[in-house]
Amino acid sequence: MPYRLICTGFGLLILSELIRHSSTFYHWDFVVVKWMSHYRIPLLNALATLFSQLGVMFFIFFMSLLWCLQQARQKKYALALFISLGVIGSSVIGWLLKWWIARPRPQEMYHLVNSYGDSFPSIHSIYAATLASLAILVFRQHRYRTYIIGLAIFWLVLMGISRVYAGVHYPSDVLAGWSIGFIWISLLWLWLRPGSLGKK
Repeated sequence: MPYRLICTGFGLLILSELIRHSSTFYHWDFVVVKWMSHYRIPLLNALATLFSQLGVMFFIFFMSLLWCLQQARQKKYALALFISLGVIGSSVIGWLLKWWIARPRPQEMYHLVNSYGDSFPSIHSIYAATLASLAILVFRQHRYRTYIIGLAIFWLVLMGISRVYAGVHYPSDVLAGWSIGFIWISLLWLWLRPGSLGKK
């Protein structure tokens, strides 16, 4: 499973860089943002705003802390360490890349929600992919793993689409965010080798 996530992550990263550095693909990157902004409806606006609030650092760190505490109560300390390093590491990587690349966001006229920092990569998408990857790997042998994986993928896809719909990110920002979450968590998993942790 971690190798599949790594391959998927590198594929998405290559695609995002191809879009970002190709004049032809970059045009479509902008067209998608513009197109979504023209077809907004109140219900989707509310959902995009909700996802924007659920994807902020405070909420992600708070939920991760609760998860770590729950694992610690079960004496799964290595798993708690894996979760905490995964979330903290992906956040650091994402913000460093934002500062280094400094890609401007789409024009403010398209913004449905408030945004902070630069555009590339999407931090919300990094957090979504990080939590999804953590869930996929931690519960890889759970009896309900199919449902958990499906829910995790559904969550990260909706989060990514909502950021483009809200007009604060380009699709390539989202693809890069997903790739960072997949790659970082998978490499961390292979490094720490939690073994049979997460079995049910």
